[in-house]
Amino acid sequence: MAILPIVEVPDPRLRLVSKPVETIDDDVRAFVADLYDTMYDARGIGLAAIQVGVDKRILVIDLQDEEDEEGKPVRKPAAYINPEILSVSDEVSSYNEGCLSIPEQYAEVKRPVRCRVRWQDENGASHEQELDGLLSTCMQHEIDHLNGVLFTDHVSRLKRDMLMKKLAKLRRG
Repeated sequence: MAILPIVEVPDPRLRLVSKPVETIDDDVRAFVADLYDTMYDARGIGLAAIQVGVDKRILVIDLQDEEDEEGKPVRKPAAYINPEILSVSDEVSSYNEGCLSIPEQYAEVKRPVRCRVRWQDENGASHEQELDGLLSTCMQHEIDHLNGVLFTDHVSRLKRDMLMKKLAKLRRG
């Protein structure tokens, strides 16, 4: 298991459309373990393979939205291989999104409240489920990455320009 370097804007790899995983084998499972390590190290709740420079349709999510008796987050990691959104709700909600590839920048993004997703797990089993709340938002955000889309593509040009200027200032400082 390894912590991989996270690709940041404006790296052109973030605009690639990721390729499907043909075979789920030990190499894929080892890579998924590396994605978890990288996500936890960066204190994220989701990470797509392209964010570490690998253009495969793999993502991991762990909302860590529960706490144990000591107040520490409970890990409930899940890997999604070849995920696809089958449908979305008409109802939308707004969430203040951030991204490990656009460090310390956040913006309100409107997305469908629910989405139905199909994917394979690390053992190759197929799943289909309707997601809602933060899991739906996170899934849509990470699948966007697999399609070369960033959360900043969902905000106005003015807001996007402001975020990129703040990021440039952060990098200089």
